[in-house]
Amino acid sequence: MSFPILDVIVFLPLGAALAIALLPRQEPATMAKWLALSAGAVEFAFALWMVIAFKTGDAHAGFQFTTKGSWFGDLGISWYLGVDGISLFLVAITALLFPIAMATKPVPDAHTPRAYLAWMLLLESACMATFLSLDAFLFFIAFEITLVPGYFVILGGDAPRRGYAATKFFLFTFAGSAFLFVGILATYLLVSAHLPTGTTGSFDIVTLARGAMRLPLADQELLLLSFGVAFAVKMPLVPFHTWMPDAYTQAPTGGSMVLAGTLFKLGAYGILRWGIFLFPRAAVDLAPLALTLAAVGIIWGSVVAAVQRDLKRLVAYGSVAGVGFIVVGLFGFTVQGITGGIIEMVNHGLSTGGLFLLVGMVWERRRTYRFNELGGLQTVAPVLGWVFMAVLLSAAGLPGLNGFVGELLVLIGTFITHRWWAVVATSGALLGAIYLLWAYQRVFHGPAKAVNAGVRDMTWAERAAIAPLLGGMIFIGVYPQPLLVRVQPAVDHLIAHIEYADPSLKIPASGVGHGTFAVPPDQVVDTPAAPVPSAASPTGAASATGASATGRAK
Repeated sequence: MSFPILDVIVFLPLGAALAIALLPRQEPATMAKWLALSAGAVEFAFALWMVIAFKTGDAHAGFQFTTKGSWFGDLGISWYLGVDGISLFLVAITALLFPIAMATKPVPDAHTPRAYLAWMLLLESACMATFLSLDAFLFFIAFEITLVPGYFVILGGDAPRRGYAATKFFLFTFAGSAFLFVGILATYLLVSAHLPTGTTGSFDIVTLARGAMRLPLADQELLLLSFGVAFAVKMPLVPFHTWMPDAYTQAPTGGSMVLAGTLFKLGAYGILRWGIFLFPRAAVDLAPLALTLAAVGIIWGSVVAAVQRDLKRLVAYGSVAGVGFIVVGLFGFTVQGITGGIIEMVNHGLSTGGLFLLVGMVWERRRTYRFNELGGLQTVAPVLGWVFMAVLLSAAGLPGLNGFVGELLVLIGTFITHRWWAVVATSGALLGAIYLLWAYQRVFHGPAKAVNAGVRDMTWAERAAIAPLLGGMIFIGVYPQPLLVRVQPAVDHLIAHIEYADPSLKIPASGVGHGTFAVPPDQVVDTPAAPVPSAASPTGAASATGASATGRAK
């Protein structure tokens, strides 16, 4: 029996959270912090080992390291975990961000350090389970659990409106989850209704995908909208975004990092894994709606960010534009676009997580986020200034850093199939560079404030905290191949799955794969020439001899 690494990744933070909660009250806060950081470091080591051991190539495009066992067998509910190229690096970035976020100082005052760290670890465990779940019911449970620790993490700071922000976050996302529950249950019942008499239905993603593709298109569209509302709230996509600026701003530094760097990815991942994959024909039909909302979000988020008078709110509204950029890539329905969208999820975690970490350092030194109260920090804190500039350029998409790789793939892929939305996305990228550079200028340049005299530069502990994020930005920007070779096979098969569901959709060849998809549609799902969706081939599109699912040329 192989080592159950996915079970360990899910339960290790949960176990550490329980251990911290059971610590005697007389134990010092440092004990809880060291236990949390140790668990986070071990979790990252497991995630890194999984990334290195992950097999590449079209033959390994399916789920790997899978574990499956019956949970509620009579209902077709199972404990089913797996990882593929789509979820692999989302797990890795989650494992990287949480220990850095838990190491931020000072520990929030609104809760005891023990409670705050326990909630953070519980949130990490729930996020991991969400990314790894291949059973719809299990996915929903993990997706829902994130609400509770997320609520308490936002409350974990000392911001004056944290209670309002936490409540708004909980109510918005809880309401969205109601749509998700209805959508999952309806999909299960509709698919089960078409099974032979006496056959038990299943919440298995493969079974649901196979059955959902046979439903009437109108039913598929309604179900996709039900899923989509929940995921749009979680991302959040305009106009479901209004909880986000308050939550990101009122949360403590570590909370802002994980909310922006990890929690919103649950929505983007969900729409790709559980929306587009289950209902590909409906996704193609509703793509103009999704692309329009994404384009509005890119422009609106960029404009509103540019007029902010508060540094932290500027970064928060910038995330609205980042969400739009990811959605544009996912609904471009090309290998480049979807691959770019996945890489942008990882990039957003690195860049925005790093920005919130640095904004927290500015707050610790000046106790303000207001632009009119900041200025001239470059003189007294040059290292902080240079690091802030590097992370900012990463977020802006400078060539040589991670943001450029994802943005380039998104724009190329979307331009092939949805040209005008790609043009809007390009303008949003330019606006992002403008407001980010202007923010840097107002914080670090200009006349120095008198209170800057006592400001210290970055400590060695702070440099150590930001170093892994900087390393990731540079590595992906200079050498993205390790990501591409792991992500692209799963995306190839997803594209083939979409083409099979809608044969009228002619997706251009990717130009970044190994060829063109040449498996006849009738061989993709139901014949031995290409296996049915399974743990070995999750999307139901396996490569034929000498063929690759990168799309068909027009």
